[in-house]
Amino acid sequence: MSTSNSSVDVSTVSSSIAAPLPKRGGSATPARSEGAIGKSLALLQPLGGSYAWLVWTIATVFVVYLFSFQTGYAIVNPSVQKDVSLSVAQVAEIAAVYTWVFAVCQFFGGALLDRLGAHKVTTTAIALVTIGIFLFANATSYQMLLLSQVILATGSCVGFVGAGYVGGQWFGMAKFSAMFGLVQFVASVTSAFTQNLIDFTLKHTDWRSMFNWSAAFGVVLFVLSLVYVRNPTPIVSDSKGGVGGFFSGVVHNLVEVGKVPHVWVTGVVGAALFGAMLSLGVVWAPKLLAAHGINTQVADLGASLLWLGLATGSIIVIRWSDHIRRRKLPIILGALAQLLTLGALLYLSHIGPAFALTMCFLFGFANAAHMLTFSSAADVVKPAQIGTSAAIVNGLMFIAGGLMIDAPGARIGVAQHAGRTGLAVAQFAGLPVLIALLAALVIALFMKETYPAAEQSAETSR
Repeated sequence: MSTSNSSVDVSTVSSSIAAPLPKRGGSATPARSEGAIGKSLALLQPLGGSYAWLVWTIATVFVVYLFSFQTGYAIVNPSVQKDVSLSVAQVAEIAAVYTWVFAVCQFFGGALLDRLGAHKVTTTAIALVTIGIFLFANATSYQMLLLSQVILATGSCVGFVGAGYVGGQWFGMAKFSAMFGLVQFVASVTSAFTQNLIDFTLKHTDWRSMFNWSAAFGVVLFVLSLVYVRNPTPIVSDSKGGVGGFFSGVVHNLVEVGKVPHVWVTGVVGAALFGAMLSLGVVWAPKLLAAHGINTQVADLGASLLWLGLATGSIIVIRWSDHIRRRKLPIILGALAQLLTLGALLYLSHIGPAFALTMCFLFGFANAAHMLTFSSAADVVKPAQIGTSAAIVNGLMFIAGGLMIDAPGARIGVAQHAGRTGLAVAQFAGLPVLIALLAALVIALFMKETYPAAEQSAETSR
């Protein structure tokens, strides 16, 4: 989630450390074994050049590929249930399996990127997702569907974080924020239009054929990643201790980053901000607008404008953050703007479609501040641990998103049972999301500023 759902801007650090440093934190050493092809393709390429854009594009297309499948899965669920003879409970169990496998794997995906590099991890992830989509498209039983979701979730866990990692490696630390923001821009724009494209495709073919063609595209993407995706300086894990030693090192890296309090502070803020975005963008925005008497077509447009707002903000807000050399202020303003726009949608009565749609766009625009929580977490860890910090923050966002999607639904029944109707139901249901945004704002007010240039200036003044 997205992402999902991410940035790191370290302008005071030389771009020469964009690749993991030899033995920094004991996590990586220069590779001698990634192969002559890998070295010839990557080692002589400048950071930020055409080859860097090629690698970044492959990683970002993988993110779009994931998002497209997830959108398509939501649309074809009724057809899958009918064709495979599933109960409603089994449909829910399949979704739950994906959610929790993804959540667990998410925390390890970043550490694997830090220790193995983009070539091994991203290419393997693409292969897993492709296999998972193929199994899903050809599933004839509940068990096959469950297996497909386990494989899909395992591969998906490094999609968004992997694209951010590639941006940091190939464009240098000083452009990590901007490149991660660009990933979010592309993902958000495609999210706004993917549903319509899938609806159009399903008018001309069945869901199995559509996903088989999607798996075929995954094969192409796998080959491109196998050939082209590399770190600027190929890395291999320290081989001491064999497989057991390797996984022990991964866990050690995860624990070491997890011991940094600010990673969790900024992660909680980002989780609240993006969790609110997922809650509205995935389920509740159309229903909230419908409570104002807005017709279904316009209400659905509100959800699209949320993602378009996020896409726009991911470019503008991150650049503004770099311009003023601050993380904290944009995060505070973003949390405040989300709180105010959602409050307006919930508590202002007799609003028209134009006002409601504007609020949706502004909510999404302000939500771009959540990308800076990735940057803030990365500011306080070693360069070779950026993937791990991003995975922890993204994992918290994913968990919060699930909780904040479920909470309003659970409260709707309570509100209706209590005799509430119309907008009063929406106000009661949306209260947990408002509280989460308020908590994020309060925490952001007290979190420390981590922008490296700001810290350096402060130290110089002392």
